[in-house]
Amino acid sequence: MPPLSFWSVTQDWLLVETLGDQPVVVAQGRQMKNFVPLAVFLRRNPNLAAIQTAIADTVTSGTGLASITPKTKRVIRTEPVQMTDGRIHAVHVWCGPTDQEPPERPIPGPLKWDLTTGEGSATNEYLLNAGMDPSQESLTGRAFVEDIPSRSLNRDESKALSWVIDVAPDRTYCATWDFADKVGGFRRVGWCARTLMEANEDDGEHLISRAINLLEAVSESSLVGENLANRILNGLSQPGVYRVIVDLNTWTLLKWIDDPCPFFNWHGRVEMHPQDHEHFSERMAAELEEGMTSGVLRLPGNDGGWVPLHVTVTTVELDDGVNGGLVTLRQPTEAELADVGLDEAGRPLV
Repeated sequence: MPPLSFWSVTQDWLLVETLGDQPVVVAQGRQMKNFVPLAVFLRRNPNLAAIQTAIADTVTSGTGLASITPKTKRVIRTEPVQMTDGRIHAVHVWCGPTDQEPPERPIPGPLKWDLTTGEGSATNEYLLNAGMDPSQESLTGRAFVEDIPSRSLNRDESKALSWVIDVAPDRTYCATWDFADKVGGFRRVGWCARTLMEANEDDGEHLISRAINLLEAVSESSLVGENLANRILNGLSQPGVYRVIVDLNTWTLLKWIDDPCPFFNWHGRVEMHPQDHEHFSERMAAELEEGMTSGVLRLPGNDGGWVPLHVTVTTVELDDGVNGGLVTLRQPTEAELADVGLDEAGRPLV
C-alpha cells in the first residue's frame, strides 16, 4: 500500500466496519483490507476527524449523509451497510471536492450467522455478490452450508469452517475467495466477519457472526484455468457420490465438496432418524474415534419421511486442533439395506 498520506478518498469508497470498539477499514474500492483501524489508515489525512464524525452520525441515524469539511471544504458522503435486523455492519465513506461526483459504489452485502442456533439471515445484496438469485433463495433460516461455495477449495476457507466448530467471540476474519457461482461463472468475492455475543430475546446471549461480502475485480489472468487443489478435487468426484464437510459435534453441514446431494433435505439442521441414533452411537461413533466409519442412516426426505443413505465419515483437520468430518453419501445397495433390515423407503423389513 502506498504511504497513507497519499491515500485519496476521491478515488475510492472506503468500507469501514463499525461492529468493534473502533471503526476499521475492510475494503478500499474493491480491494479488501484486513481490519485496519481508520485512525491508522488516515493518520495524516486532515479530514480524519470529520470523517470519523460522519461515520458515527451515519451509524446513529441509519441513513446516508453528506457534509462539508470545515477545514478543506470537501464533501464527505456516507452510506450505511445495514443488516435486515437493523444493525449497521459498516459505513461506506467517500470524500472529495464539492464539484466532483464519487465513483460508482461497489455494493457490500451484509450477512448474519447465529452460531448458537446454526441459522443464518442474508440480504439481497449479499446473495447477488455471492452469485445467487434472491428470488430463488431464502433470506432467513439459512443453513451455513448454503452460503459456502461448493465444488471449490479456497485459501483460508478452512479457518471460516473451523469457526463454526470451535466457536468463540471477538474473532475477525478477512479473505478473498475465487469460485464458480451457481450459473457457472467465475467470481471473486471478498469477505470480512466478526464474532460477538449479543442478547437474544428468548434465551440469553447468542454467539453471532456478522459478515460483509463484496464483489472484487477480476483480471483476465484470473479466468484461465483452475488451481491444482481444485483440479485434484474435481478429479476425485464420482457420479452419484456426494461429499460434504460437517461439524462432528452437531452434524451441522458446513460445505459441499461436490454438488449438493439431491437425495435428502439438507437445508437447515439435519437430524438422523431417532432409531438410528443408538446404532450410530454404539458402533459408528466408536469407530470414528479411530478416524473413519460407515453405515446406512436414515436422513430427512425431500418430501417428508426418511430416506436411507450409505454414509462414510472420515475425520479431517480444518485448523490447528480443530477437526471436522468429511462425509461421503450415496444410495445404498440392496445388500446394505438388507443388512440393516430396511427397504428402499427406509421402512423396517417385516
